[in-house]
Amino acid sequence: MTSTDTGLRADADAAPQRSGRPRAQTAPHRRKEALTFYLFISPWIIGFVGFLLGPMLFSIYLSFTRWDSFTAPVWVGLDNYITLLTDDPIFLRVMGNTAYYSLISVPLGMVVSLFIANLLNKKVRFRKVFRTLVYLPHLIPIVAVALIFQMVFAPEAGPLNQALAMVGIEGPNWLMDENWVKPALILMSLWQAGGGTILLLAGMNGIPKEMYEAAEIDGAGGMRQFWSVTFPQLTPVIFFNLIMGIIGSFQVFAQVFILTGGGPDNASQMAVPMLFDEAFRFYHMGYGSAIAWILFVVIMAFTALAFATSGRWVFYESEVRS
Repeated sequence: MTSTDTGLRADADAAPQRSGRPRAQTAPHRRKEALTFYLFISPWIIGFVGFLLGPMLFSIYLSFTRWDSFTAPVWVGLDNYITLLTDDPIFLRVMGNTAYYSLISVPLGMVVSLFIANLLNKKVRFRKVFRTLVYLPHLIPIVAVALIFQMVFAPEAGPLNQALAMVGIEGPNWLMDENWVKPALILMSLWQAGGGTILLLAGMNGIPKEMYEAAEIDGAGGMRQFWSVTFPQLTPVIFFNLIMGIIGSFQVFAQVFILTGGGPDNASQMAVPMLFDEAFRFYHMGYGSAIAWILFVVIMAFTALAFATSGRWVFYESEVRS
């Protein structure tokens, strides 16, 4: 045996040791890792199947049945969907109310959040106190907020109508007028704009100062810096707020249920309160399930539209760097 053969054999024997992973222990080690992984995520899997996936599948099945929660479900095929979309004027009006509320409250809330965030990003005294005060309403339970706004919208003694009276405007009966009940709910939705404001403030703090310094050197004023530096850098946060706003606005429930009950004459009735009434007050579980899945499709359509158009206006700095 030559010295060269001896050296190659020695290298071959030493190769597994240099890899740092013994071959004999690889398969059992991986099985142990996999077992540990599934053991740790098993609570989530049980919760997902028991409380989300299972009810969703059962809801799909119910949407094709007529079920009163007490007798056996009766298979009716697409009858629930056909009735909702072609022969239920209340449902069509409810979806119109929901779309009206969403298409106005979401952009308005985003503009208010951006305006407040821009103000609170200035270097002023007590800035932290103001930021805390803006976010505090977001922590108040929605039931308490609804009761507060019930007093705010009171036709005679309410502070809103009293403020309008001071400038010579006679305020409407907000919650009992078909023309004003939806604007009242939209005004109420601005109460919780603090959540979006905090996210925008976090985004503003992440913008490099050098970008503003470069803009100043180029002669850009405050407004120009906002539209050319601040706004493009914030578009990922604005996009997130838009998606969450769409989902939340189409699922509005407590405000309507507590303040108006859908009235007057279904002028403020929304999709989720109608779903609740059909399923749990009138025991039309199949009809209510069909409403839920139509609402799901509508929300997915608006969300998909937002994602499809995001490439034209959402700026991701990481994509530019790559």
